[in-house]
Amino acid sequence: MKIGVSDQSLFPAVGYLQEILRNVISSSVEVTTDQNQVDMYFQLKDTGGKPGSYKLESTPESVRVEATDYSGFISAITTIRQLLPATIEVQGEKQTYSIPAVQIEDAPRFEWRGFMLDASRHFWNKDEVKHVLDLMSLYKLNKFHWHLSDDQGWRIEIEKYPLLTEKGAWRKFNTQDRTCMARAKEEDNTDFLIPEDKIRIVEGDTLYGGYYTHDDIKEIVAYAAQRGIDVIPEIDMPGHFLAAIGQYPELACDGLIGWGETFSSPICPGKDTTLEFCRNVFKEIFELFPYEYVHMGGDEVEKANWKKCPLCQKRIRTEKLGSVEELQAWFVRDMEKFFLANGKKLIGWDEVVTDGLSSDAAITWWRSWAKDALPTATAQKQKVIACPNEHFYFDYAQDQNSVKKILAYDPCADERLSPEEKKYIWGVQANLWAEWIPTMKRIEYLIVPRMIALSEIAWTEPAAKPSLEEFYRQLVPQFKRMDVMRVNYRVPDLQGFYKVNAFIDETAVDLTCPLPGTEIRYTTDGSMPTKESALYDGALEVEETTDFAFRTFRPDGSPSDVVRTKYVKAPYAEAVTAPAALQSGLKAVWHDFRGNLCADIEAAPVKGEYVVESVSIPEEVKGNIGLVLTGYLEVPADGIYTFALLSDDGSTLMLDGELLGDNDGAHSPVEIIVQKALKAGLHPIEVRYFDCNGGVLQMELVNEKGEKEVLPSTWLKHE
Repeated sequence: MKIGVSDQSLFPAVGYLQEILRNVISSSVEVTTDQNQVDMYFQLKDTGGKPGSYKLESTPESVRVEATDYSGFISAITTIRQLLPATIEVQGEKQTYSIPAVQIEDAPRFEWRGFMLDASRHFWNKDEVKHVLDLMSLYKLNKFHWHLSDDQGWRIEIEKYPLLTEKGAWRKFNTQDRTCMARAKEEDNTDFLIPEDKIRIVEGDTLYGGYYTHDDIKEIVAYAAQRGIDVIPEIDMPGHFLAAIGQYPELACDGLIGWGETFSSPICPGKDTTLEFCRNVFKEIFELFPYEYVHMGGDEVEKANWKKCPLCQKRIRTEKLGSVEELQAWFVRDMEKFFLANGKKLIGWDEVVTDGLSSDAAITWWRSWAKDALPTATAQKQKVIACPNEHFYFDYAQDQNSVKKILAYDPCADERLSPEEKKYIWGVQANLWAEWIPTMKRIEYLIVPRMIALSEIAWTEPAAKPSLEEFYRQLVPQFKRMDVMRVNYRVPDLQGFYKVNAFIDETAVDLTCPLPGTEIRYTTDGSMPTKESALYDGALEVEETTDFAFRTFRPDGSPSDVVRTKYVKAPYAEAVTAPAALQSGLKAVWHDFRGNLCADIEAAPVKGEYVVESVSIPEEVKGNIGLVLTGYLEVPADGIYTFALLSDDGSTLMLDGELLGDNDGAHSPVEIIVQKALKAGLHPIEVRYFDCNGGVLQMELVNEKGEKEVLPSTWLKHE
C-alpha cells in the first residue's frame, strides 16, 4: 500500500491510519510526498474551513483527502474507519476490504469536543488512559481534560515536591473504595472490584493509588497528539487540595486542616509561601503540556477557614478586599497573571466567572442551576465549554432519558445570548468523576453509548441531528463494533414497563429493546438473573402481584444492568372525604437537614413553611434542604394514573398512606415512574425530598401515550 502526503507534518496521521489498518494490511506501507500512483493521498490545503473539517473522495483508483489542518485528517481517518466493517478491529486472517465510492465534505459544529477523566478518586494507568483516548478519537472528540489532583489523590510527579506522589498518590481504602467493593458483591458485578495492580502493602498497610511520571505524561501527550487530541491538565485549587495539604500542611491556614461543613479545607492564600508552591507546581505542569490552556479548577471552595485565619484577613486588608469571596477572586486573578506571564491561558470551573478574569480565560460551565454563568461569561468575551451536570456528568446513573437529554441539548439555544455572544460558546464536554468507578470496564459501561451522543451534538448542526429513534438505529452497527472491540457498553434500556405497574384483573409484560436481538433473562423470586435464568422470548401474562428482575446480556455473555419492576394487582383505591375546607396547593415544610434518608427529615429543625402549586423546591429554600410536602391529590375520574418523580438527591412518594415511589438515598438525578389505580376524588399525598448538592425535585403526570405532562395544580390541595 502506498500513501502520499503533501507535507511531512502529516506523517503521524499516516502512522495512526496504519495502526487502525494493522489487521487489514498484510504488506508494508510506503509513505511518500509524491501524489502520483498512490492508493491514498493526504493534501494539506487552506480551504478556509473550520478546524477539523475535511473533504474525502473515494474512487475505484484511490482515496484522496483534503483538510485545512492536522485535525481534519484525523477526522477523515475516523470516517474511513467507520466505512470499513467492524472486523478490522481484531486480528485474524487478512481479508480484502473495500471502501464504498463516496464523496464526503464534513465539518464539526464546535471546535471543543471534550471529555474529562478524573484520575484522582480512582487512578488509571497509561494503557487505560490511552484506551480512553482511542475511544475519543473513534468518535471525533478532540479535547482531553485530565483531572490530576483532588482530595483523594495526587496523580502527577512534581519534582520540586516529591511527597506529592511518594505519599499523596497513595491512600488506605476510603468510603468510596469500600462502597465499590460492596456493590461488586451486592450486584454480582466485577466492574466494581478494586484492581489489584493499583494496591500495594507498605508497613502492613494496604494502600491504593498510583501516579504518572514525567515520562508517562510525555508519552500520553504524544499519543493523544497523534490522534488529534489536545490534553488539558487540571490541578484543582484553592479547594479540593487535601492530597497536597496532607503532605505539606503548611499550605493550609494554621491549625485548620480537615473537612468543613461541605468541602475540604482549602489552601491559605494569605501565605506568600503557599502562592509560591502553587506557582512552582504550575511551572512543571506548563513544561509537560504543550497546549496553550491549563485548567485551574476553582470550584467548591470551603471559605470558613479564611474568616478565622489572621493571614487571610491580613491579605484581605492589604489588597483592599471586602470578603472571603473576594479573596478567592483575588487568588484566581493572581494565578491567571502567572499563567499569562508563562505563555498559558487559564480555564476554570464556572464558580470563577465573576472573579474578574481577562477575556483570555475560558469557563467550564458545569452547574446546571447556575444559569447566569453562560451569559455572564460570553458577555465578558470569555470562551465557554458547556458541560452542565444534568446532561454531561457521565458518572451519573443512566436511565431511559440519558441519551435523549444529550441529543436534545444545544448550548446556543439560550435566548439571552446575542449572535455575537454565541460565538464564544467553544463547545461541549462530558465529565466523568470517578468516586464510584474503580475499573476501565465500569468507565466503558458509563460512557458508551453516551459518548456517541455527545459526539453527535458536538459535530452536527441542530437541523441535521437525528431523532432518538434514528439515533438508536444508527447505534446498531456501533454496538457491533463495540462487541468486536470487547467494549463493555451499556445495553439500551428495556422498554414497556415502569418501576411500579398497576393492573386490576390481568396484564402482560411486553418488553422491547432498541438493540435488536438482545438476550434478556429474568427472575421473579428476588434473585439476580444469570445466564441460567429464564429466557424472555415473548410477552408474559401476569395475574397476581409479581416482582420481576430483568437483565440483558451482550453477545459475549457479559451482563448489563439488572432492572427491577413490580406489577401490582389491586382494585381502585377509595377516595377520602376531606376533614375541612381545602385550599389550593400542597403544604411544604423546610427542615435544616443534612442526611441521606427521607425518613430522617422531620427530626431536623424547621426553617420555614410554604405553599407550593407543584411538587418542587420553593424558591426561598436554599442550603441544607429537607422538604416534606403534604396534602391531597384530587383526580377527576376512576383510572390507573402514572407519575414520574425526578429528584437529585433522594425523594419518596406516599399515596393513600402507601409508599408508592422510593427514590431515596443520595444520588445524581434519577427518575422513577410509578402507577396506582385510583377512584375519582381526594387521595392523601406526601412527598419527601432532601438535597446533598443536587437541587432537583419534580413530579409529572404521564399520559397513555407515555408522554409527560404537567401535573395540574388544580389537583393539589391542602387543609
